[in-house]
Amino acid sequence: MEATRRSFNKDFLLALAADFKKHGAAAIEKVRKQQPAAYMKICALLVPREMKIEHSGGVKAMSDEEIEQAIEATQTMLAARAGEVIEGTAETIALPAPDVVPDGPNKVMDAADTAVGVRGVDKPRKRKVPSPTSA
Repeated sequence: MEATRRSFNKDFLLALAADFKKHGAAAIEKVRKQQPAAYMKICALLVPREMKIEHSGGVKAMSDEEIEQAIEATQTMLAARAGEVIEGTAETIALPAPDVVPDGPNKVMDAADTAVGVRGVDKPRKRKVPSPTSA
């Protein structure tokens, strides 16, 4: 029974390969145009579901020559990036003067608040100092 299955599989795959050589590209194109969902499903089935990646020692497993080649490749890559300079000029602009300069004890901060926008608080907050008995 096993020999029959192997023989059938072999014959089937050989016939499929021969048919694909004759009509494969045209058949793929036809499916892509007429049945895009089926085409994408076939593409998805060809991609492995899981990919096993194993870490194999890293730098410790590398020879001195491999390490030197890796360093050279890194230096070449960094040198190529260093050549990518963004060119341009900085433009200095002045902030607009405030409409009204307040006449309070802290003119600088009040003027800055006026230029940016009002704080929303008319009076400065008073710090609450805890009384010695409330501890």
